[in-house]
Amino acid sequence: MSENHLFSSSSLCLLQMQQEALLKRKAKDRSFTSKSGIEIQPCYTPDDCKAFNHSQLGSPGSPPYTRGIYPLMYRTQPWTFRQLAGYGSAVDTNERYRFLIANGATGINGVFDYPTLRGYDSDNPVAEADLGQGGVAIDSIEDMHLLFKDIPINEVSVSLVVCNPVMAVPVFAMYLAMAEERGIPWDCLGGTNQNDFLMETAITTAPDILQPHFSFKLSTDIVEFCAGNVPRWHPISYTGYNYRESGVNAIQEVGMVIANAIATIEEMLRRGYSIDDFAPRLSVFFSADSDFFEEVAKYRAARRIWFKLLTERYGAIKKNSQTLRFHVQTSGASLTPQQPLNNITRSAYQALAAVLGGAQSIHVNGYDEALAIPTEEAAIVALRTQQIILHETNAAYTADPLGGSYFVETLTCELEKKIEEFVSEITAVGGMVAAVETGMIHDVITKAANEHFKRVRSGEQKVVGSNCFKHDDEPEIEIFRAPDILQKQKQKLSALRQSRDARVVDICLEKIRNACLEERNVMPAVLEAVKNRATLEEVCNVFRRYKGGWKLPL
Repeated sequence: MSENHLFSSSSLCLLQMQQEALLKRKAKDRSFTSKSGIEIQPCYTPDDCKAFNHSQLGSPGSPPYTRGIYPLMYRTQPWTFRQLAGYGSAVDTNERYRFLIANGATGINGVFDYPTLRGYDSDNPVAEADLGQGGVAIDSIEDMHLLFKDIPINEVSVSLVVCNPVMAVPVFAMYLAMAEERGIPWDCLGGTNQNDFLMETAITTAPDILQPHFSFKLSTDIVEFCAGNVPRWHPISYTGYNYRESGVNAIQEVGMVIANAIATIEEMLRRGYSIDDFAPRLSVFFSADSDFFEEVAKYRAARRIWFKLLTERYGAIKKNSQTLRFHVQTSGASLTPQQPLNNITRSAYQALAAVLGGAQSIHVNGYDEALAIPTEEAAIVALRTQQIILHETNAAYTADPLGGSYFVETLTCELEKKIEEFVSEITAVGGMVAAVETGMIHDVITKAANEHFKRVRSGEQKVVGSNCFKHDDEPEIEIFRAPDILQKQKQKLSALRQSRDARVVDICLEKIRNACLEERNVMPAVLEAVKNRATLEEVCNVFRRYKGGWKLPL
């Protein structure tokens, strides 16, 4: 071998060593953590799974349900394609519902505009700017009839995105009364309310906020009413998705859900119910964010925590009490108005994470949702995304396909531990209602959101098309414009008030007030009121006059 060849080989070896050293220094300087701050190793081996044992994994459909709640999962029970929809009037949204069902949606996911979510009629001046813009406007049972016209609600599962208990009570009552007037028994109705008091007191606060303990009481009234009257309905869906959209991380999202559920369970037990009377119908609404493996592990950890909580602490016997069922929506906060077609890719991966994590129903966001209500084209692309995952990827052929992965199992265990620690912090201040009243939850949300936006602004958290890989010549896309419905809603309300018996309505509203004063379940009185054509705001005003005016502890 020549001297020159020896020299070149030595030089090459030295150069390679220098490059490897440089890469190691760069890797050491860079932070490799999940979005929740969990450190990610460069490679995982059995040694990393010391906290994991096979009993924690189990089999699909068996305790502790880490691998899913059904033995064959999507082979026999595909997730529900529950695409979110709502804009303009009840007639407008009914058209979108039927359009989605005709194109393969298997459930309805109805979103309401901000005035409805906050309990105001369409002719209230505070409603004018947002009327029909972020969802559908609902003022009375007459709107509810129009919203579900020609839709077989005894056959199609319906999710009512009635977030705040102040309006969840009357809107759900309108839905039940509408079904009754159509001759459909309540025990034939399948669906879900969100009905989460955190939405009212910490997330989407209204001009006049109910006191947390009373908002929580209204929420539990729906749970109690459904336990005895609407057996197939999920009376509450803890809105982890909205907590996440407000800025919290995956650990805090699940922790707040679990602490909120504990509060409901304790209140229902206090009211004299046994755990298996109501727990089978409790449900959760999670986010699917962009940290793919953390999201998969999050769902698996949540199921395991739920099983332990319901069996070890509360002694639940029924399988449906022990198993956590949840809907997933892909992350709206991750979508960008810049290069909006990139959002198709984001939402597809997020939906795949929900599938690999074992969700029971899924909504995929439209690519244009960072700009406006989705166009029909965007809504169809989102729906087709779910259909492609189910029918083309074969990801649904086997249950929990990532189970046993050193990385996924380690991450699941780490998330489980940290979630339980966070729940203990909430418990230490007196539980979820106290955590809201004292401002602890608001502090958690604010700090987490500020930290996230700090990372995005600095560029530490890459957002393709927004803080990196940008370009100025973006093509324009179609923007959906919701119709102006103000005059139509005013006319309908005016006609309603002229045709109804005002004296009977006043008597019904007084019955609601008495139910509040006497700490009774308000649902029966509210049902009577909406059947007699009381409006949304009239019912909500009773609640606000009784326990409104709470100030956020910021």
